[in-house]
Amino acid sequence: MQIAIDGPAGAGKSSIAKIVAQKLGLEYIDSGAIYRALAKKMLDSNIKIEDYASIKNAMENISIELINGDVFINGVNFTPFIRSSEVTAVVSPFSAQTEVRRKVNFFLNSYSENKSVIMDGRDIGSVVFPNADYKFYLDASVEERARRRLAEIQYSASLDEIKESISKRDYNDEHREVGALKRVEDAIYIDTTEMSMEEVVDKILFNIKK
Repeated sequence: MQIAIDGPAGAGKSSIAKIVAQKLGLEYIDSGAIYRALAKKMLDSNIKIEDYASIKNAMENISIELINGDVFINGVNFTPFIRSSEVTAVVSPFSAQTEVRRKVNFFLNSYSENKSVIMDGRDIGSVVFPNADYKFYLDASVEERARRRLAEIQYSASLDEIKESISKRDYNDEHREVGALKRVEDAIYIDTTEMSMEEVVDKILFNIKK
């Protein structure tokens, strides 16, 4: 079984997907964590995000592994370092690059082959798993998404700063040339603004079991 969950930043995709995975006995894959880990690897290697040639070369010599939900790049666990402000600031333009998406999408398809998985991101239902058994698109107001992100970040920021950051992220994600945030026609739309996590999970499970 393949379940795709797409939606903008802060819509609750990862938290919801983890719970659904547990309830259905699926493996949860956080595609965003992989992009963040790669972005952190570039920063640590002193490669500028706009240095496309260097990033393209770097992607050819990088190995990605998922071990118990953690992302390993060239054998190093980057998961503890991917939620920093420096990574958040660059992950959107970095993940929009063709070579980066090609690398990650190839890994995701190879890793998920012959497995039952649930994956969240921006283009899972449209690009990564276009033939997924179930597709969902989670959304919420910018205000609500900013409040959620404020509660989970590991650095100091105001609600207004996060709202501005999310709005910019939405625009960038929607206007990418490759892997743009997109709600596909066969995805079930769920506005989570005034819903609890349990309510969203129940709605997803209802549609799957139906």
